[in-house]
Parts: sequence; structure tokens; C-alpha cells
Amino acid sequence: MTTRTAKKSPLLRARVAGVLYLSLLPLSLFGVLSSGPSSRLSIVSALLVQIVNIFVVLALYQLLKPVNKNMAVLMVIFLLLGVPIAMLNELNQFAVLLLSSGADSLRGFTADQLHGLVLFFLHLHDIGISIAGIFWGLWLFPMGYLVFKSGFLPRILGILLMIGCVGYLIQSFAAFLLPNLEVNIALFTFWGEVLFPLWLVIKGVNVEQWEKRARESA
Repeated sequence: MTTRTAKKSPLLRARVAGVLYLSLLPLSLFGVLSSGPSSRLSIVSALLVQIVNIFVVLALYQLLKPVNKNMAVLMVIFLLLGVPIAMLNELNQFAVLLLSSGADSLRGFTADQLHGLVLFFLHLHDIGISIAGIFWGLWLFPMGYLVFKSGFLPRILGILLMIGCVGYLIQSFAAFLLPNLEVNIALFTFWGEVLFPLWLVIKGVNVEQWEKRARESA
């Protein structure tokens, strides 16, 4: 009975991590597609994404730490650094809402001034996303490395995750260095973040190899 439970444990960890990771996709899409009267829902969705991110990285830490604990810790640190940046960045969206509310406290501003402030805070929000994007990229490298070296997950998934890291970094720094050039390379390098959680949910991990790694790291 104990052996059976132990064998189920890495599969359960893999599937919990995969489900949490996949839940980020609809939350993120909802945040992007919501606008106008639903903009408050968009902000809430963006905040929920970051909360779920915390649980995702903790679940992945439990799954991947037998490979290399230091790299697993680095993965957690990188993602957790991005979470407060992304959450605080939503203050810019709240500022847009307040400026668009027609509150009495805004009567001292002309319509043109209010419009300019709205554009200013929207631009700040875009910059904040690019800053958070650095850490959204960085955490993928140690995670990809751990997957590649694990022996209980396909190496190709690790390679795709590390490619995803490069994509995020190029896109973020391009936004700072080439603000007039729209670079969307992450749209072509994100496949690891889709295929990896799908693999975790559908296939899980090689239990024998995971347990071997766990014994070696104990």
C-alpha cells in the first residue's frame, strides 16, 4: 500500500502542476480580451494569474527539485521576483479607470489633459509588462534545464522551455531599446509553455526515473 502511494505521488505532483500551469492560459486570454466595462475584470484576471503563478512554481519545485535543488530554487526566485512587479503594474490600469470615471476630483483637468494622462498610464503599463517579462523569461531557463537533465521528462520539452526564455528576454529588451519597433517573438517561442504542462497532465513523469532521482538527491 505504501509503495503504491509512493508511486502515485510524482504522477499526482506532475498533474497538479500541469493543471495549474494550463489554467494560466484562459486567465491570461481573458485579461487580454476584456476591455471597456469589463476592464475591472481584466485587472482582477491579471492579479489572479500572478497568484496562480505562485502555486505553479511551488508545485514545479516539488516535482523538479530531485534533479538539482539549487536550480529549482533559482527557478522559484526568478518567478517570485516577477510576481510583485506584475501585480503592482496593475496600479496603472486602476489609474486609467479612475481617470475615466468622471469623478468630481477630476474636474480641474481638461478633456485633453485626461486623455493624455490615460495614454501615459497605459504606456507605463506596457513598460511594466516588459519589465515583468524579463522574469517570466528567466524562470524558464532553470526550469528547462531541470526538465532536460531530469531523465523522467522528454528532453525536447526542456529545450523548448529554454528557447522560450530567450524569446521573452529578446521581446522585453527590444521594448526598452527599440520602442518604435514592435517585436512579438514570444508568440513564436512560447510552445514549451503549452506542451510542457500538457505533457504533465496527459503523460505525467517516468515514476521509476523520478524515484531514482529522489533517492540520489536524498
